[in-house]
Amino acid sequence: MGTKETINADLKVAMRAKDTVTRDTLRLITAAIKEVEVNTRKTLTDEDVQEIIQKQVKQRRESISAYESAGRQELADPEKAELAVIEKYLPQMMSKEEVMAIAQEVVAGVDTSNPKVMGQIMGKLMPKVKGKADGNLVRQVVQELLA
Repeated sequence: MGTKETINADLKVAMRAKDTVTRDTLRLITAAIKEVEVNTRKTLTDEDVQEIIQKQVKQRRESISAYESAGRQELADPEKAELAVIEKYLPQMMSKEEVMAIAQEVVAGVDTSNPKVMGQIMGKLMPKVKGKADGNLVRQVVQELLA
């Protein structure tokens, strides 16, 4: 069963259980998936669905950060609840150590004396960890290696 089918099945379970947070969050994800399908006029693959889910996670994290920095905890809490539901549909993310190992391989093959080396490393590293690691974590690891 693909991610999209899993989401739809879990949506039905949440509706029966009257779990409004899960129901509403899964409806938002389903709507985002359908919007992309309609706009591109094709059925999305599981990878495409994962990208949409990752965008939703990123949006929630940015919202939580903005709300908390503004002192609006009452707005951040529902976002955190939605984030918890959405993260269930993401694959297991790589640890910092795993990202570090891959980054060290990429850094070894690049001339680090060039000031634009960060962009080159990120360009080679991101396709290897796409969907498996958070971009901010990858950037942080590369910066540590170059320091």
